[in-house]
Amino acid sequence: MSNISSITSTRMTYARIGPLLHEIGMVSKEKMHSVLDAFADFAHHELDHYEAACALEYFGVAVSVHADDIDSLHDGYASLLAGAEEVAGGAVTLTNVRLVEGEGDLSDGRFDRLEFERNGEPISLTAEHFADDYYDHEAACEAIALTAHDDDPRSWHCVDFPRKPHAGYDSIMVLATPEQAEALSEQLGFTFPFGA
Repeated sequence: MSNISSITSTRMTYARIGPLLHEIGMVSKEKMHSVLDAFADFAHHELDHYEAACALEYFGVAVSVHADDIDSLHDGYASLLAGAEEVAGGAVTLTNVRLVEGEGDLSDGRFDRLEFERNGEPISLTAEHFADDYYDHEAACEAIALTAHDDDPRSWHCVDFPRKPHAGYDSIMVLATPEQAEALSEQLGFTFPFGA
C-alpha cells in the first residue's frame, strides 16, 4: 500500500498504527497490509484514543471485552477467551470454559465462578455479575491474561486512554513485550495502568 503516513505523525490513523506495529515487531508486513487494504477508504481518517485502541484488535494484537450487552455470559466468556488464545498464538489452551452461577439476585450483584482448565490445570476466578448479558471486566481481563504462555516475553496490558464522563468503553487488552508497550505509549499516547 502506498502513501502510508510516517509513524512520527501526530495524528492517529490506521495508516500510522499499522507501520508502527510492524516496526516494533507486533505484526507482519502481510498482516499490516491486509488490514490497511481492508480499511483503505478511511485509513487516513483521524482516530481518537479509544478508536485507536480498538484498531489494535483489527491488527490481531488485542482483544476487547465489550461494555455493551452480549448474547449470553455462558457463551460469551468462552468466545472471548478463544479470541485471546488466537492472539497469543495458541501456546496455552483454555478448555471447558463455564460459568457457575452463585446464589442471589443479579440486580444486587451475584458472585459467580468463571471456571476452566488452563493446559489441563483447573482455574477458578470470582466474577461479579449484575445482569446475564454483561461481563465482569476484571474477571474477563484476569482470564485473558492466562492465555499468555509463562515463557512468552509478551504479557497482556489493559490499554487506557482519555475518557468522556458517563460513556461506556470496552476494555482493550493488548499483548506486548515491555518494549512494545513503551513504544505504544510513546508513539500513540496509550497508558497501561496495570498489566493483567
